[in-house]
Amino acid sequence: MSEEIHSKRREFSTTTVQPIELPIEGELPPLIGATPWLNSQPLTVDELSGKVVLINFWTYTCINWLRQLPYVRAWAEKYKDQGLVVIGVHTPEFEFEHTIENVRRALTDMNMNYPIAVDNNYAMWRAFENHYWPALYFIDRQGRIRHHHFGEGEYEQSERVIQQLLSESGTSRVSQEIVEIDARGFEVAADWNSLKSPENYLGYDRTEHFASPGGAVINTPRSYTIPAQLQRNQWALAGDWTIGRQAIALNQSGGRIAYRFHARDLHLVMGPARLRTSVQFRVLVDGQPPVAAHGFDVDEQGEGAVTEQRLYQLVRQPQPIGDRQFEIEFLDAGVEVFAFTFG
Repeated sequence: MSEEIHSKRREFSTTTVQPIELPIEGELPPLIGATPWLNSQPLTVDELSGKVVLINFWTYTCINWLRQLPYVRAWAEKYKDQGLVVIGVHTPEFEFEHTIENVRRALTDMNMNYPIAVDNNYAMWRAFENHYWPALYFIDRQGRIRHHHFGEGEYEQSERVIQQLLSESGTSRVSQEIVEIDARGFEVAADWNSLKSPENYLGYDRTEHFASPGGAVINTPRSYTIPAQLQRNQWALAGDWTIGRQAIALNQSGGRIAYRFHARDLHLVMGPARLRTSVQFRVLVDGQPPVAAHGFDVDEQGEGAVTEQRLYQLVRQPQPIGDRQFEIEFLDAGVEVFAFTFG
């Protein structure tokens, strides 16, 4: 794994802050249905009475949540002694995200020490009537939802809401400073000004812009080819693949995926089809090893290995950002690939 590229972001503000209008949006629903809780015993609404609570819906391969995480982690640490309780609700998107071992590994890798409810049955998701990863719900000491935010961004406003709810609860001398974030790896904010490639799933349920000649054959092994030219955000396969509902699976070594993209970062959600195995791969950008454009899951020559089910960063290119053709060749069979995400 190569050295992580990192950036530092500071949000400045004055110590005199105007109150935010925070209407009552509803009551904190019962926190039941988790299977199990991690980093904590199960928490109840009664136990949280008198506390300010931040609920964060997440799933560990979501790039949008990964870029939000350093703020949530910092708020949990900064305000834990002032009455804030942060609860992460892990509601899986892909089948492999139901595996508790994968979630536990994510907690360790991402230095998450606050309580986590594993919501494999979507009980809490439904109780909140939530539809988004990530999602933040801000609850006051009386158990009332006072604010919410879906997706990335608005970090200063979110922290101001926490500060205001803590002040309302009677906490004295709530810090009015805004946390300083040193984001690294996946957690670095997207280069929004150059991002022109949206997330794309590869399973037949939700994929778009598949360009291999003859189209996709569902749930059946087939040999595919890559056309001579791809348009931006088109993708194609070469080799023997099976296109399933959530993922594509490589049946024979030497299979390739090509994608025409426009972004600083390119990620793939993927994993070995059999646990505790490894699939070697090689990445090219515009037909060449990525060198300075390599992500931290590959070296300068574009070589890496799929060893677990997670998000892999394969490209992080320097300026200028333009249309690039990404290609990954798998030197072994037995890989499952779920989604492209960009940053």
